[in-house]
Amino acid sequence: MAPAPEPTAGRKRKKPHGPSEIVAKKSADPKSAYGKKKKEKHKHKEKKPRPKPAEPDQIGAAVGDGAPGGAVLLSAVMQPARQLEFLLRSFERAAKMRLSPLELDSYSEGCMVKLTEGAAQDVESFGDHVKGAFGSSWKEELCEGNHIDGEIAVGSPTLLVISSSALRSLDLLRGLKMFTKECRPVKLFAKHLKVEQQVAMLQARVNIACGTPSRINKLIDMEALSLSRLKLVVLDTQKDAKSFTLFTLPQVSNEFWDLYKGYLDPKIREGNMRICFYGAVSERDITKALPPAE
Repeated sequence: MAPAPEPTAGRKRKKPHGPSEIVAKKSADPKSAYGKKKKEKHKHKEKKPRPKPAEPDQIGAAVGDGAPGGAVLLSAVMQPARQLEFLLRSFERAAKMRLSPLELDSYSEGCMVKLTEGAAQDVESFGDHVKGAFGSSWKEELCEGNHIDGEIAVGSPTLLVISSSALRSLDLLRGLKMFTKECRPVKLFAKHLKVEQQVAMLQARVNIACGTPSRINKLIDMEALSLSRLKLVVLDTQKDAKSFTLFTLPQVSNEFWDLYKGYLDPKIREGNMRICFYGAVSERDITKALPPAE
């Protein structure tokens, strides 16, 4: 005889949880609600706008304002006497010597060029600055292409631009195109140009020459390049990709000061030639060379 089934009247059966109950439980969980709110807050969080890069005119305005860590356009913001002091102190540091008071008396602040304050000193503005430095004689000195025997020596420029590299020399020459239609400039650097080629180019009238200290020095030593007509020397102080300049680039700076001591300094003392700084010089380099102004 089969056993009788157990009575079920007094026992309640548990119902399986349905989908609606599971969802209700999750929404009732405070931790889950906090996580959801956090995600929503993060999702709708406004992004802070990134700072825009400085516009070219803003950068130009910052240069020469004397701000710490900035740079100064020497020829624009410094008086000629202070520019001359910077040049001579830099020369003394490079040569590891001191000029005597008697030697200092042989220099005149008139040998330094003051450029327009507030004007950009870039490639596009270079020609205008040079024109202003020469004054009313700019066309005669820089544009005429005819050679005159006994009056204008061959291979003798009136403008010499000295930079730290061949590429920078080419850039600066582009800024002088307004002067070079009738009388081509001479490129005085070693890259892709042999000395013999440059000697041949210097066998004619030359108004403008641009190059690096080493090659300029070599051509003067060879008597191919003459300084007899030289009126203005532009020292390009633009930083290169590694933040070096004509005054700070190893080897090149030594070559420049050799050129300065041997050929440029005597002409400055004679009063027949002027110097123009072109480009910004870091405040750090200025502080190294100059004592604080009284």
